Amino acid sequence: MFDAAMSALAGFANPGTLLMLAIGVLAGLAMGVLPGLGGTAAVGILLPFVITLPPQQSLAILIGAVAVVHHSDVITAILLRVPGSASAAVIMPDGHALARQGQAARALSLCFVSSMIGGVLGAVGLTFSIPIAEPLVLAFGSPELFMLTVLGISLAALLSQGNMLKGLVGAALGLLIGMIGAAPAAATYRFSFGADSLLDGVGLVPLALGLFGLAEIAHMVARKSAVAEKLEVGDGWLQGAREALREWKMMLRGVFVGMWAGVLPGLGATAGTYIAYGQAAATASREERKSYGHGNTRGLVAAESAANSVEAGDLIPTLLFGIPGGAPAALLLGALLAYGIQPGPQMITDHLDVMYTVVWSFAIASVVGSVVCFFLAKPLARLSYVPFQYLAPGLLLIMFAAAYSDSTQFGGIVAMLVLGAIGFAMRAADFPRAPLLIGFILSVPLERYYFLTSNLYTTGEWMSRPLVIAMMVILAIPLVLVPVRRMRARSSERQGATSGPLEAGELVPAELAVAGARISGESGAGGSDRTAFLSATDRTAAVLDEHDGPAGEAASGEGALAKSIWPLLFGLATLAAFVTAFVVAQDYPSRARLAPALVTLLGMVLTAVLVVREGVAVWRGRRRERAWNREVSQTAVAFGWLVLFVVLVNFLGFVVGTLVFVPLFLLAVARLGAVKTGVYTVGAVALLVIGYLYGNFDLPAGTLLPLLPGFQV
Repeated sequence: MFDAAMSALAGFANPGTLLMLAIGVLAGLAMGVLPGLGGTAAVGILLPFVITLPPQQSLAILIGAVAVVHHSDVITAILLRVPGSASAAVIMPDGHALARQGQAARALSLCFVSSMIGGVLGAVGLTFSIPIAEPLVLAFGSPELFMLTVLGISLAALLSQGNMLKGLVGAALGLLIGMIGAAPAAATYRFSFGADSLLDGVGLVPLALGLFGLAEIAHMVARKSAVAEKLEVGDGWLQGAREALREWKMMLRGVFVGMWAGVLPGLGATAGTYIAYGQAAATASREERKSYGHGNTRGLVAAESAANSVEAGDLIPTLLFGIPGGAPAALLLGALLAYGIQPGPQMITDHLDVMYTVVWSFAIASVVGSVVCFFLAKPLARLSYVPFQYLAPGLLLIMFAAAYSDSTQFGGIVAMLVLGAIGFAMRAADFPRAPLLIGFILSVPLERYYFLTSNLYTTGEWMSRPLVIAMMVILAIPLVLVPVRRMRARSSERQGATSGPLEAGELVPAELAVAGARISGESGAGGSDRTAFLSATDRTAAVLDEHDGPAGEAASGEGALAKSIWPLLFGLATLAAFVTAFVVAQDYPSRARLAPALVTLLGMVLTAVLVVREGVAVWRGRRRERAWNREVSQTAVAFGWLVLFVVLVNFLGFVVGTLVFVPLFLLAVARLGAVKTGVYTVGAVALLVIGYLYGNFDLPAGTLLPLLPGFQV
């Protein structure tokens, strides 16, 4: 084991590996600053371009991006009161309060140091988990791996944002999408409907970028938000760093909470940071507790150390068991599978050096990311000053090029556009998207482990194995606990309505962690309904509102239309998809039919219950918000621009389509001047041409240009 660790470390003596790590760090920092994107978009964009590299270099760039996202997402939260991710929303009240007092540098340096140490200690925890988990991992056979896959998908749904039913529907939908293409247990293509681009299934990159990235970009373009106030960074860098080191006990507690939240599928960085912040408030004196939300530094240390250690904790089940806890880890799992590296027992026996490459990459990136943030805090903050309409065309070009490069088929671009629309619909209706991605990633292993188990064991044999029984019990716990906690929370609400108000400025610690999560929302695996864990009440959310101001707006309004008929409409559309898939699956051979039939049956039952519940809510008048408001209208226009770009690319090719789309968008939507538009367009086309000539990705030539005489691709 020591030899594998040293061998992995020696690989970083290669300048190419260090360069890849640096590129990943810079990409992660840039994505962390931009609201709504984060680690999922960073890994999704980088994945198709690095998959041709050696595994160590590819993992270095991907882990480098994941490890530093939470370093930079605090910059805009502190300076602009606009969190780069939902997990950064918890530090926004305290950090911005310090910035308004002229202590922005103190708050930033405190967060950077806490993130760095949280990441390094998280990597240490990941290292110690290897020998501890090794006997358990090696004892796993196909029945345990099958049940663990079921457990990972189920927990990601049960413990995710929104409510349990919506999470399960999202997971079932992800499993169904993952079953498009060749069946692993039979020589049959499923749900391709005659489209060649679907014979190999839906690509991971188009799904992740569409579901998360494209949906967020369309929403940000529609918002046309502007920065209301810009604060200078100022001085106090050393003071903040010293304060962070003095709070080492709080930092260790935050790391522990973060690792725990990362290991459990479905919690993620948002839950980890809010729980750590709540625990910090819980240990404070009653007098000190009043300062939370007004510039308290202990809460910043706890939340930031937890945020980065969450990502390290998420890697433990991903690498050792092949069960990702969140969206970035799911993409990393997809990268490992693309290299033929199967997480689980094989990772311990055959690819231990890969494990330690991930550990070293995470630790080094955490240090490098913090150092870079100290020097680039001001430039990164200025990036967030730029209106998003100016950034959107460049981001769209990168994402669509990544989607095409994933499969070199135009269908990848179309798939990303469709999944972007689905992602926005789920976002607006408060459906968690991370369970869909995790279900998609694990659909093939789930089916493969099931058929392997059924061929080797009878049903009674594999279901009576001790570890399988233990995992069944673990799966049953949230099924019982979540409804019980919710009933208790409703009881607390009724009792709170008759109790006196809280003392002015006082926050209830256990409820504070949850109330903020409700306000901020989460586009990844973390969730907003934390009553299942901490029994928060709505009156605490009202108290936090007094401290937090427009946090909900800043967090981009996840679930903004949940009180309209959107959930009902999305449920009906999903139910129709499950019914259609069930009917189509009946024509497949038995081994290709079994898995989609079971998934669609389960999906139909879950979605039918959801539709009935939402229908009753509409009938009783609890869904009175307008379904087609200004936000939806503007987002529809934004998607119209995306459709236009896809049409242009289809007929004119990527380069010429860019030459037409970018100036049209900048002049009509961003209202950019003609000269700046011309420079922007020339720069974008030049980057595409350079990438095509010297990079590792192809660009579609379109259907019309190849018809011209003398045209060559």
